[in-house]
Amino acid sequence: MRAADLTTKAATSAPTEGRVMYAGMRTLDVPGDPVARLWHSATMLREHRGDGHIAALLGAHIGGTEAHVLSALEMNIHPPESFGRIHHLPKERLATVMDGLRERGLIDADGHFTDTGRATKQRVEALTDELATPPYDALSPAELDELITELQPITAALVAADSQ
Repeated sequence: MRAADLTTKAATSAPTEGRVMYAGMRTLDVPGDPVARLWHSATMLREHRGDGHIAALLGAHIGGTEAHVLSALEMNIHPPESFGRIHHLPKERLATVMDGLRERGLIDADGHFTDTGRATKQRVEALTDELATPPYDALSPAELDELITELQPITAALVAADSQ
């Protein structure tokens, strides 16, 4: 499976500095089976991106629970405290997080994005995208196009199955 080969080439090429989850994944053996190799390599790429996302959030002084609140708002979940990833947290903790986001001007009194909050979230996402590119530098433009083409049927099947 060519997609597995190209994904593995990208996933095993990026520097590991500052990427603890990605670095950990890189220490594992790459499976020989093409489907397992594709899955493993996609996981490495996901962890590489995730490590960059954490760096972008920390650079914007956004903590974990705050990041979940902002993600909930981006997904139009209101109140954001009802988001499945944080709804179980103590109400006092959620109130403190919401108060902190209000004080920083990221959300308004009703718990919705302010312009500043939306711009901050967009900056974090743009930086995350930028920080996620190094693995793909290992692929030529033709290989990158080939990888995208190879993955389109898999993507379509996942979308059709309502996979998240």
